[in-house]
Amino acid sequence: MKRRDPPKVPCKMEMDIDYISNLPEHITDKILSCLSLRDAVRTSILSRKWRYKWISLPQLVFDNQSLLISSQDQTLIRNKLINIVDHVLLLHSGPIQKFKLSHRDLQGVNDIDRWILFLSRGSLKEFILEIWKGHRYKLPASLYSCQKLIHLEIFNCMIRPPTPFNGFKNLKSLDLQHITMEQDVFDNLISSCTLLERLTLMNFDGFSQLNIHAPYLLFFDIGGVFEDVNFNATNNLAIVSIGLYATAGYDQNPALGSTGNMIKFFAPLPRIQRLEVQSFFLKYLAAGKVPERLPTPCIELNYLSFRINFCDRAESLGALCILRSSPNLQELEILVRPDDQAVDGRDARISEEYFHNCPFNQLQLVKLVGISYAKQELNFVNFLLANSPVLEKMTIKPAAAIGGCELLKELLRFRRASVRAEIIYLDP
Repeated sequence: MKRRDPPKVPCKMEMDIDYISNLPEHITDKILSCLSLRDAVRTSILSRKWRYKWISLPQLVFDNQSLLISSQDQTLIRNKLINIVDHVLLLHSGPIQKFKLSHRDLQGVNDIDRWILFLSRGSLKEFILEIWKGHRYKLPASLYSCQKLIHLEIFNCMIRPPTPFNGFKNLKSLDLQHITMEQDVFDNLISSCTLLERLTLMNFDGFSQLNIHAPYLLFFDIGGVFEDVNFNATNNLAIVSIGLYATAGYDQNPALGSTGNMIKFFAPLPRIQRLEVQSFFLKYLAAGKVPERLPTPCIELNYLSFRINFCDRAESLGALCILRSSPNLQELEILVRPDDQAVDGRDARISEEYFHNCPFNQLQLVKLVGISYAKQELNFVNFLLANSPVLEKMTIKPAAAIGGCELLKELLRFRRASVRAEIIYLDP
C-alpha cells in the first residue's frame, strides 16, 4: 500500500508572517486615506498594530457616507452626531490638516463652537462646514485665528469676524455659499486674503457691491443678486463665471456715464481665458454705452458662454461686442433666455452693418440651446456660420419641437465659411 504522508505542520516562520500588520507605514497611510472615516475606524479589528492607526489620520471627514445613522428621531440623530465627533476628537492624536463637517441632518449646534475652538489650537489647513438645516450658524471667533488655513468652505453661515481681523494670510481657496455678512466685512475679507487664488460665492445676503481686490486670483465663480461688480488688481484672473439672478433696470442707470459696464468690467481682466455669463448678467454688461469692440481685445479668451434674450437689443449688441473683441475664441455656447420675450420686437432689430467684418478665425465649436424660429436668432446663427472659416461643429437644440423641421431647413440654407462645418440638430 502507498504510504500516506503526515499532514504538513506550518513552520514557525510561516505562522509568524502577518502581511497586513507588517505593511510599510506609507502604504497603511495611503489605504486609510482612501477610506471613509467610518471604514477607517473599522480597520482597528484587523490586528493589534491596526487598532489605533486611524487615530492619527490627518483628514477627518464627517459626512453622510461616514456617519450612517438610521433613525427618524431628530434628537437622537443630533445626539449621535455629537457623540461620534466628540469620540473621534477625544481619541485623535497628531495634527489635523483637514476637517469637514457636512451631514444632511446637521444643524448649527453649540457643540460646533467647541470643535472649532479645539481645531484652532492645531495646524488646520482645510476647513469645510456645511449646515444643511435650520438658521444660519454664526461662526465663532476662534475660526478666524486659524491662520494656517489654505482652503475654507462655508455653507449656510453668518460671518462676523472679531475686530480687528486682518484676514487669512495663507488662504488660497475660499468657497462661500448661502452666507450672510456686511459690506465692509466682505470687502475686508477679500482684500486681506492676499494669496487668494480661487473664490466661489453663491447666494449671499448683507452686501450688494462685489469689490474684488485679489492680485493672485485665478478662478472666480459667483451667482446671486448684486448691484455692481468691480475688479481691482486682478490681472491674473483667467476663469470667470458670473450669474446675476435678478434684473434691476441696469439700462436706466445714469451713473454709468459714457463708459458703460462693458468696458468697466473687462478692463481689469487682461488675461481672461474662460468666461461664462449666466442668468441676467449680460443685461448688466449691456447697461450704458456698448462699444462695437472693447478698447483692449481679450486675446487669451478661448471659451465663451452667455445666456441672452435676443428680444433685448442691448443684450444682442453686448454679445456682439464680446465676440468681436475675442479674436482667438475657439468654443462658444449660447443659451437663449426666454424671459422678457414681451419686449417690442422692433427694438431688437440690429442693422446689417453690425454683422460685417468680424471673422472668427479660431472658432471650432458652437453650441446653441433654446433657440426658436425668431428672425433675430436666425440672423445670429447665419452670422456665425458665415464668419467662421475653421468651424467644425455647430450643435443646435431648439426650445420646442414645434416648427423644428422648418428651423432645420432654414439653417441648412445658410452659407458656411467652413467646408468642414457640421450642423447637428438635437431634439428638445
